[in-house]
Amino acid sequence: MSECGGRGGGSSSSDDAEDEGGGGPAGSGSLSPVPAGASSAGRLRRGLRGASLMARRRPELLCGAVALGCALLLALKFTCSRAKDVTIPAKPPVSFFSSRSPVLDLFQGQLDYAEHVRRDSEVVLLFFYAPWCGQSIAARAEIEQAASQLSDQVLFVAINCWWNQGKCRKQKHFFYFPVIYLYHRSFGPIEYKGPMSAVYIEKFVRRVMKPLLYIPSQSELLDFLSNYEPGVLGYFEFSGSPQPPGYLTFFTSALHSLKKDYLGTVRFGVITNKHLAKLVSLVHSGSVYLHRHFNTSLVFPREVINFTAENIHKWALENRETLLRWLWPHGGKSLLLNNELKKGPALFLFIPFNPLAKSHPLIDEITEVALEYNNCHGDQVVERLLQHLRRVDAPVVKSLAPEPAAQLPDAPLRAASPCCNTVVLPQWHSISRTHNVCELCVNQTAVGIRPSALSVPQCSFLEMAAALDSFYLKEQAYHVASDSVECSNFLSSYSPFSYYTACCRTMSRGIAFSSLEKECAVSAAGSVPHIEENRHLFPDMDTSSLDFTGLSCRTNKTLNLYLLDSNLFWLYAERLGAPSTNRVKEFAAIVDVKEESHYILDPKQALMKLTLESFIQNFSVLYSPLKRHLIGSDSAQFPSQHLITEVTTDTFWEIVLQKQDVLLLYYAQWCGFCPSLNHVFIQLARLLPPDTFTVARIDVSQNDLPWEFMVDRLPTVLFFPCNRKDLSVKYPEDLPITLPNLLRFILHHSDPAPVPQDLGNPPPKECLQSGAALQQGHISHLEREIQKLRAEISALQRAQVQVEARLSSARRDEHRLRRQQRSLEQQHRLLQLHSEQLQALYEQKTRELEQVAHKLQELADASENLLTENAWLKVLLATMERKLEGKVGAENLTPREEAPSDHPEPSGAPQLPGSAPPPANVSSPLVSERRSENRTD
Repeated sequence: MSECGGRGGGSSSSDDAEDEGGGGPAGSGSLSPVPAGASSAGRLRRGLRGASLMARRRPELLCGAVALGCALLLALKFTCSRAKDVTIPAKPPVSFFSSRSPVLDLFQGQLDYAEHVRRDSEVVLLFFYAPWCGQSIAARAEIEQAASQLSDQVLFVAINCWWNQGKCRKQKHFFYFPVIYLYHRSFGPIEYKGPMSAVYIEKFVRRVMKPLLYIPSQSELLDFLSNYEPGVLGYFEFSGSPQPPGYLTFFTSALHSLKKDYLGTVRFGVITNKHLAKLVSLVHSGSVYLHRHFNTSLVFPREVINFTAENIHKWALENRETLLRWLWPHGGKSLLLNNELKKGPALFLFIPFNPLAKSHPLIDEITEVALEYNNCHGDQVVERLLQHLRRVDAPVVKSLAPEPAAQLPDAPLRAASPCCNTVVLPQWHSISRTHNVCELCVNQTAVGIRPSALSVPQCSFLEMAAALDSFYLKEQAYHVASDSVECSNFLSSYSPFSYYTACCRTMSRGIAFSSLEKECAVSAAGSVPHIEENRHLFPDMDTSSLDFTGLSCRTNKTLNLYLLDSNLFWLYAERLGAPSTNRVKEFAAIVDVKEESHYILDPKQALMKLTLESFIQNFSVLYSPLKRHLIGSDSAQFPSQHLITEVTTDTFWEIVLQKQDVLLLYYAQWCGFCPSLNHVFIQLARLLPPDTFTVARIDVSQNDLPWEFMVDRLPTVLFFPCNRKDLSVKYPEDLPITLPNLLRFILHHSDPAPVPQDLGNPPPKECLQSGAALQQGHISHLEREIQKLRAEISALQRAQVQVEARLSSARRDEHRLRRQQRSLEQQHRLLQLHSEQLQALYEQKTRELEQVAHKLQELADASENLLTENAWLKVLLATMERKLEGKVGAENLTPREEAPSDHPEPSGAPQLPGSAPPPANVSSPLVSERRSENRTD
């Protein structure tokens, strides 16, 4: 401290001396300007002097400040040196595949090495992955499984395209992982976007390895043409050369097709036999044939389009015909299903599919159904392909073929096109002692003819209603056995010329029929079997394919057929109504977005040709017997001991349509006002006796109901009184939903408690009178309702008259506006003509003005030249005037006594030959005149 203070005192004295010596004149009060540098130097000196004075007085403060500054400098230096170590460097990558894997793993992103090995291999699969990606991790095992099957033919290479120091990350910019590229020699890349499953990947790799299918025989040609996928055939003769002209182009076009369509929906085949080629109208080598089932098949027009690989595959994709289409939803947000459902009703077929299998019998049956459904014109080629499908894959049909005699009696019945319907008999009917199911067919005039299948078209609703009435009114007994089918013809009760046929039998499976007179309950909707079970109820009846052939052209509800792999997309089938407990994952559903409904094939029925045809026929008829499938929540997740009963689609019938009075609240999870009513309904449930009233609610966003029980706004309250379920009452919309209002509403619309009476004694007169008064009150109420309806009808008629008057006024206004429009159009044409004339006049005046401007410009140029000449003339006149003045002055100075003959001639005056000099008295007026002329100019 003493040293810090001593050095500080010496420096301060020297500074004081300098300040006193050098700074005297500035501080003496002189007004001389001081430079900026000098003032700053002075301030620095004064600061140092203040610091020295502080150090002289309190040296410990100065030392503390110095120490604190040094500490701050060290901390700042340490912080700046550690700034670059804040980000932890990435860990070096590790191998993504095991060392025993057949996949070559370039986990450091060596893209250059991958390109090197790709050039040396014929077929290469590149798997670009990110180590953190869940999809990449899930696809790793699938890639290894596919590589274990094809490692001897295909090189599988995996590249880590996420490590920041690898070349793959620097050169490739993928937006998703994993990415699969395939290369066939120098052709590629062919990106695979299908399911990340080993069998699908292997199938696609094999398609790339062998894009062309060799067709050596007629049976294989029929197999190729009868396939549901579009087919392209090329005919090339290999006898003359190992590689005929155009073959390599056709081979490359197949690879182009796989590149554009990763599903490989277009199949390419090669024919080398000229006899087989003639069957598909191919004569010349190098011809390409596109097969279409229903439209005319095409041959590639080499005279119009260049024979290149791009043109061939574009021509095939643009002109292909799709019979069945596979759907591959990727599981995320997509408009794939929405875009397909907008096209019309769709039939979704969920089947287990193995792409590596050599044959697919179920797909062949579906293909046969699709061919018959769309064969509107009875094409012979389609019939030949159908025969081939039945011969190869349907031996059962071959065994049934030698029985044409059993089908002959059905011929007049099919020609008559009867209308048939299945009737489930109630227990009170006389026939129910021996049978419980009958099939009615109208327009039957022959006796002993059995009805055809249920879904024969051209049904008459009125005739069927009359037949049903006559059948239910028939009281005669049937003398038939209980285990056989009996068909009888009866005369209709409405017309002596109309007959109907009834075929009745007893079902093998038991059906419980409950009487509506005993309890206030309704049997479940599932008690009546599906309509497709008709063929199992009547196995001796056969449906000819003629009724189904070309059905798509005879109905306004044409179906689009789609296939989905149930091994991958069974979740969609469960959402449509498929049971989750099925061991065989086969399911069919029809979705009609326009009608906001869908129908399912009975899960108990096998998915086969007969059931599919019946399912499609029943959907296509005018009055479809199919029942709309209702999707609901699982009722097991809602406990039954709550005050408010939660109703689902499955429990709606047994809860709402039972004996008790039910107050039902319709709500949804997205309804913001609905939860505010929970406490009101809880209080109501506590007040009402549970053995008489039921308070329930249903989430309509998760549970479908029949259309007659749906509502158009939320929340909505409906009351279902006991024994009068068809007279349900809606809570008024303009009335607040409060507890007193709900109680008044329930008490007003519920039945009064029945008074027990002695059955042995007749009712007293007062009861009869009260009953008659009650009936009279009902009658008066109905009369008032009729009067209200008549008033509404008259109001509607008046409104119709007003609407017609407004329509006529609108038509008159329309005619007036049209006349005004024509007059305005005429005025517009006149104005347009006038505008064109004015434009022509404007152009003419513009040209004239341009000419005038040009002339004015010439005048201006001439005036400038004249001014220049005038200036020169002025100079010349001035010179001549000076000379004349000098000459006059000289003549005045010369003595007059000189001889007249000796007149000297001026040296500088010009004089023309033969002219006399001007007299002296004439020079002054001449000069004045010239000056006046110059002024005038």
